[in-house]
Amino acid sequence: MKFSVEPIGFVRGARREPEDDFWGRERSRIELVEALPADSLRGLEDFSHVEVIFVFHAVDSAKIVAGARHPRGNLAWPSVGIFAQRGKERPNRIGSTICRVERVEERTVHVAELDAIDGTPVLDIKPVMQEFLPRHEVRQPQWSKELMRDYWLDGKRK
Repeated sequence: MKFSVEPIGFVRGARREPEDDFWGRERSRIELVEALPADSLRGLEDFSHVEVIFVFHAVDSAKIVAGARHPRGNLAWPSVGIFAQRGKERPNRIGSTICRVERVEERTVHVAELDAIDGTPVLDIKPVMQEFLPRHEVRQPQWSKELMRDYWLDGKRK
């Protein structure tokens, strides 16, 4: 079974190249495609956060990983399946991030901390509701905490 999806918008004003860390300072906007009415964003400004579903469009299809690998190629971390990590080289190249809504202006959502590059196709925007967040304690392995250590830092890029 195959599905066909069209972008509902595109990321603008973000980094031009994908990098692994220091996304905490990023400010960008999501501009809706012309086919969608501006009122599709009505009420979104009442939410503090949105979940943005997007496509890692800059990933070369030859680099897609379907099995296990060492995250970021770090041999100190265990080899785990692609679905046990959030790498961009995944089979459908779909990414998802919860980010802050700064403001909504007509056909544009201004967000903070969206880890998507300029030109990224956006598949969906969903308001974050407390009831959809984990209802129990979140558990994760130590290697993933090490991997994410600098991801959301506001500091300068290396």
